[in-house]
Amino acid sequence: MSKYISRRLLLLFPTLIGIITVNFFIVQLAPGGPVDQMIAQLTGQDQGGAASRVAGAQGAPQTTGQSLQTQLAGAQGLDPELIAAIEKQFGFDKPIQERYLMMVRDYLTFDLGNSYFQDRPVLELIKERLPVSISLGLWSMLVIYLLSIPLGVAKAVRDGTRFDAWTSGVIFAGYAVPSFLFAVFLIVLFAGGSYLDLFPLTGLTSNNFEDLTALGKIADYFWHLALPVTALTIGGFATLTMLTKNSFLDEISKQYVLTARAKGINQKRVLYGHVFRNAMLIVIAGFPSALVGILFTGALLIEVIFSLDGLGLLGFEAVLRRDYPIMFGTLFCFTLVGLVMTLVGDIVYTLVDPRIDFETRET
Repeated sequence: MSKYISRRLLLLFPTLIGIITVNFFIVQLAPGGPVDQMIAQLTGQDQGGAASRVAGAQGAPQTTGQSLQTQLAGAQGLDPELIAAIEKQFGFDKPIQERYLMMVRDYLTFDLGNSYFQDRPVLELIKERLPVSISLGLWSMLVIYLLSIPLGVAKAVRDGTRFDAWTSGVIFAGYAVPSFLFAVFLIVLFAGGSYLDLFPLTGLTSNNFEDLTALGKIADYFWHLALPVTALTIGGFATLTMLTKNSFLDEISKQYVLTARAKGINQKRVLYGHVFRNAMLIVIAGFPSALVGILFTGALLIEVIFSLDGLGLLGFEAVLRRDYPIMFGTLFCFTLVGLVMTLVGDIVYTLVDPRIDFETRET
C-alpha cells in the first residue's frame, strides 16, 4: 500500500498542473476578460475616479477629468495609454506563455497571487471562506450518512414491503425537489418568512457571537447551520439511501449469504458481520466525490440564499467578474482536495476490506 500511496502522491502535482493548464488557456482565450471588465467599468458612471485609480496605481500619465470625459464620450473611446496601464495592472502586457509559466511557478510554491478587484491575496480569501464551506460540507455529509445508511439497510431487508414502498415515495419526492427550492421553503416556514420565526435567516453566527459563553457559541453555531444543512441533506440523502439499499440487495443474493443462513447463523450477524463490509465498498467509493461536490459546488445556491460567504460563492463571484487569480486559485484548491480525498477513499477501501490490494494496480 505504501508504494501505491507514493505513486499517487507523485502524480498529484502533474495532475494538478495538467488541469490548471487546460483551464488556463481556455479561460485566457475566452472574450470578456478582466481588462474588458475594467474598460466597461470606466465607460460607465464611475469614469473619472476609476481611470485615476488605474493610472495612479501603474504610474500612467494622469489625464484631466475634462479630457477623459471627452475621450469617453467621443467615438474614439478610451485613451490608449490608459488601456495600456489597465493591461499592465492585470499582467496582460506580457505574452500568454509567459503569464502561464509565471502562474505555474507561483502555484508550485502555493502562491496563488492577488485578487484583481479585491486587492487581497487569494490564499487569504480562501482561508477566510473555507470554514463556511467546511461547516456546510462536513455536517451535511455526517447527517446524510447517519440517516441514509441505516435507512438503506432497513429498506433492503424489507424489500417489497409497505415500509419500502412509502419510504421510497418520500425519498423520491425529496430528490425531485431542488435543494435551493427546499431552502426557500424552509425560510418561509421557519425563518420568519410567513409563519414561524425560529431560525436566523442569514450568516453562520450571530452579531454577539464573541460575547457568548463556550456553550452559547456552540448552540449559536448549530442554530445558524440548521436550515442550510437540512436543505443540503435532501438531494444527497435520497441518492445515498438508494445506493445503500441496492448494494445490500446485491450482496444478500450472493451464495455466501445463503450458505451462512443455511448454517443457522443469526440474521443480524449475517447482515452486519458478512454483508455490511462488502456492501459498504460502493458507498465508500462515492464518499470523496460527494464530499467535494457538497463542499465546493452543491452549496453555491445555499450560500447565496442564506448569505453565507463560502468558497462556492467566492468562485461564482470571481467568474462573473473575471477575477482570474481567484478563479484559478479556487480551481487549484478544489482539484487538490478532490485528488487527496480520492486517495483517502482508496485507503479506506483497504481498511474496510483487506482483500483489496492496490499494489498490483497499474497507475
